[in-house]
Amino acid sequence: MKKRKAIFAGSFDPFTNGHLNTVERASQMFDEIIICIGTNTSKQAFFTSTEKKSLIIEATKCFDNVTVYVNDDELTVAIAKKFEASFLVRGIRNSQDFEYEKNIAFMNSQMAAEIDTVFLLADEKYSSISSSMIKEIAKFNGDISKFVPCNVREAMDKKLRKS
Repeated sequence: MKKRKAIFAGSFDPFTNGHLNTVERASQMFDEIIICIGTNTSKQAFFTSTEKKSLIIEATKCFDNVTVYVNDDELTVAIAKKFEASFLVRGIRNSQDFEYEKNIAFMNSQMAAEIDTVFLLADEKYSSISSSMIKEIAKFNGDISKFVPCNVREAMDKKLRKS
């Protein structure tokens, strides 16, 4: 029987507890989850791809079916084909996310009809978390410990103290 593989793609800058919750839930649905770190060209990155990969590996080490991959220059559907993944996992926090993700899913299905997008509705306690807001709170010395894994909080604190 073919393994059920899924790609969970994002910029993950930083990786949040919402992302972690999506990974946890997806890891129960699929045989393998590949977290694919991309670059959001419309935003200034807080962490490098290498830093994000290391932080995500640490945050997800309790899941034996999760791997982390850095994608600097390919479409997500191309990565899915490369890893023979049949699913793309997307977390949805609200109706705006749904509209945005729905359009991307339709475009992806035009490019690769064999790859399905699976939407996971965010747990209510994570529905207001965004990486942008977390970076803003952290820059002004706010407590982000409820919003990100411990190792991510520590890395953010360390990076902000250096600047």
